[in-house]
Amino acid sequence: MSGPLILAVESSCDETGIAVVEGGRRIHANVVASQTALHAATGGIVPEVAARAHLRWIVPVLDEALAGAGVSVADVDAVAVTYGPGLAGSLLVGINFAKTLAFVHDKPLVGVNHLEGHLYAAWLLDPGEAEREAALFPLVALIVSGGHTFLVEMRDHLTYRLFGQTVDDAAGEAFDKVGRLLGLSYPGGPAIQRAAEAATRHDSVFPRAWLGDSYDFSFSGLKTAARRTVDEARAAAGLPVDGRLRAGEDAQLPEAVTAELAWGFQDSVVDVLATKTIRAAEEVDARTIVIGGGVAANAALRARIAGDAEARNIRLNVPRPGLCTDNGAMIGAAAAWRLGAGDLAGLDLDARPSLPLARPEPVAR
Repeated sequence: MSGPLILAVESSCDETGIAVVEGGRRIHANVVASQTALHAATGGIVPEVAARAHLRWIVPVLDEALAGAGVSVADVDAVAVTYGPGLAGSLLVGINFAKTLAFVHDKPLVGVNHLEGHLYAAWLLDPGEAEREAALFPLVALIVSGGHTFLVEMRDHLTYRLFGQTVDDAAGEAFDKVGRLLGLSYPGGPAIQRAAEAATRHDSVFPRAWLGDSYDFSFSGLKTAARRTVDEARAAAGLPVDGRLRAGEDAQLPEAVTAELAWGFQDSVVDVLATKTIRAAEEVDARTIVIGGGVAANAALRARIAGDAEARNIRLNVPRPGLCTDNGAMIGAAAAWRLGAGDLAGLDLDARPSLPLARPEPVAR
C-alpha cells in the first residue's frame, strides 16, 4: 500500500490515542490509553481529570505507538491531531503535543475534525488484514456517540450534506444516563447491551421520537420515559423509588426486570437510528451505509442496519467495535485525505470545542 505515513493524535475526550497509519487505510500501530475506570466512580467524565490524565499518558502512548510501528517521528510524512469538537482541556493537550512534534521534526501539521475521524474509521485496515473494497459513493453515514448523533450524505471524499442531527441529547449520553438509572456499570452503552442480551420476553416498550418526517433525532424524552418506567418497576418490586441507583448498591431490581427494561430502551434507540438511516439511504440511492462513533459498537444496532441494508442491496461499512470508540487511527485515516487536499494547519492551530462536521450543507428535499 502506498500513501503518506501519518502519526495521528486523538485526545478530544477521555481516551489518549496515538496511531501510525499509512495511506489513510493501513494501521501500523494504534495505541489507546482508556480513562473508563478513572471516571467510573462519578458515572461520567470530569473534564479537568480527563485533561490531567492525557498529560500523564500521552508520552508513553507515543512511545508505544512508534515502537509498535517500528518507526520514529522522523520517518512519518505528517503529524495529525484532533482540534475539535471535544473538551477544551483535553483537546489542548493533544494539539500542543502534536504542534511540538511537528515543529521539532519539521513535519506538516494536519488538523482533523473528530467527527470526520469517526466517519473515516470505516476505511481502516488492521495490520495483516486482507485488502477489501473501500466504501462506494454516494454513501450515507450515521455518526452516533456519547456527544454526537447525526446523518450525512457523502458523494465524494471530504464532501458532506447534512440530513439531520440530535436536537437535544446524543444517543450515547442517553445510554449512560439510563444505565445509571438501572444501576448498571459505566459506560452505559456496553452495560445495557449486556443486560439486554438476557431479556426473554421482549415486551418492554419505550416511546420513539420520530419528529415527523425529519431526519433529526431526540432522546431527552426517552430518558424521561425511562426514568418513569424504572421508578414504576421499582415500586412494583417494593423497592425505594429514588430515580437513580449506582452500580453495586443494594435494592437492585431483579435481573430479569433489568434485562427487559434494558432491552426495551435499547430497542427504542436502535429502531429510530436504523429507520432514519435506511430512509436517508433510499432517498439518495446510496450504494453504501457507513456507521461510526462509540454507539456504532452496539451489536443490536449493527445487526439491525446490516439486515435492513442487505434487504435493499446496500453495502454496509462499519468498523470493528474497537475502531468505533475514540482512537488515533481514525484521525490518521481522515488526515490522509486532508493532507492530499493541501488542507494543512499552522502552529497557531487552536482547540474548537464546538467544531461542526467539516463543510456541511443542508440536504435539498
